[in-house]
Amino acid sequence: MHENSRIFLVGPMGAGKTTIGKRLANGLKLTFIDCDHEIERRTGVSIALIFDIEGEAGFRLREKRLIEELTQIDHVVLATGGGAVLDPENRQHLMHRGYTVYLHAPLEELLARTHNDTHRPLLKVANRADRLREIITFRAPLYTEVAALSIDTSKHSIGEVVSSIRRGVVA
Repeated sequence: MHENSRIFLVGPMGAGKTTIGKRLANGLKLTFIDCDHEIERRTGVSIALIFDIEGEAGFRLREKRLIEELTQIDHVVLATGGGAVLDPENRQHLMHRGYTVYLHAPLEELLARTHNDTHRPLLKVANRADRLREIITFRAPLYTEVAALSIDTSKHSIGEVVSSIRRGVVA
């Protein structure tokens, strides 16, 4: 593993970025940072409230500033927000500043994993399945563009996913 290890996790909501990121960071003795949680920590308010007050554009601007900063930290596993790849500069940082892993799962699995979550502003719609399908369809090529490794988290245990990432990072 390189001295300035940076592992970035991208993918849709419910793919397992936070859960896998924490386990991976712990196993590699790296710092774990969840971009969305960091925005909430720094602002003192929820992502949902930021969306309510500033809209998605305001949130994306905050996210962009944070991605610029956090992708330069060494010894880190960074779980990005699902929409971080929408910004071209974010994609450049993710591709060139670390090892990026695209975590994904089938729509039905993502819906099941996010079913009880009421804190995701983009899923506060009448038809969550249609909205999530639309988001995934649009973003999947962007996730693929930035990723050195792609893993379907529905087909593997958390430990297996972590091992796959570790093998990819060390290779």
